[in-house]
Amino acid sequence: MAWDDEDLLDGPVPKWHQIAERLRSAISDGEFTAGDALPSETLLTRRFGISRTTARSALNELEGDQLVSRRSGKGTIVLPPKVEQPLNLLASFSDDMRARGLAPGYRLVSVTVLPVPAQVAKELGLCEGDEAVCVDRVLLADGEPIASSLSWLSPRIVPPADAPPEAALRNSSLYEWIERTTGTRIGSGEEYIEGGVADAQLAQRLAVTKGAPILIARRRSLSTAALPLEYVVITYRADRYRFRIELTRP
Repeated sequence: MAWDDEDLLDGPVPKWHQIAERLRSAISDGEFTAGDALPSETLLTRRFGISRTTARSALNELEGDQLVSRRSGKGTIVLPPKVEQPLNLLASFSDDMRARGLAPGYRLVSVTVLPVPAQVAKELGLCEGDEAVCVDRVLLADGEPIASSLSWLSPRIVPPADAPPEAALRNSSLYEWIERTTGTRIGSGEEYIEGGVADAQLAQRLAVTKGAPILIARRRSLSTAALPLEYVVITYRADRYRFRIELTRP
């Protein structure tokens, strides 16, 4: 049965909500996929005999849930499903994407040796101004920018003189390079997540509009010997990424 086979019901449930729920189910079931256009306000009005305001409210509901994008002249377009990451799992970006059936990719911006700022020094147990390797990359999922990553590597494990060559990071995981080159395995970490908005430079990197919502993850990774190894700030597109945490009641 298609999403619009049956008429709407009279009763306490608003008709705009009934339409939104039907379209939400149709997207979840694959009746509409990423890039498809949903029925316009005019078509919804004709099909269900509702006002244009009711039709608009239904589509606005889906836009508010970041399931669709509404653009003047383009209609209501279904967005790709969000990538979901469990908060209790420390995995490389490559492992994370492959586990979801997506092809990981990297757009390397730079590999440099720089004096560490105060926050990085604190996280890595260094003195402000000490030199460390800094890796700046854009992370891609199926060729689409999904996050921007700025990693600082502890000089105790990756000395500045042994910074990874740019060619080594264009198509592979930084964690894989660290483990393969230094023999140091990343064992644990702690991460803080907060919301924000994209400035002009970040918006250009992530192919979003300036002011678009973003998720900022600040993570300190430790070796299996509990030595600080990496401090990274990863900025995710909020329309393409979400974190998941499983809760248990004590």
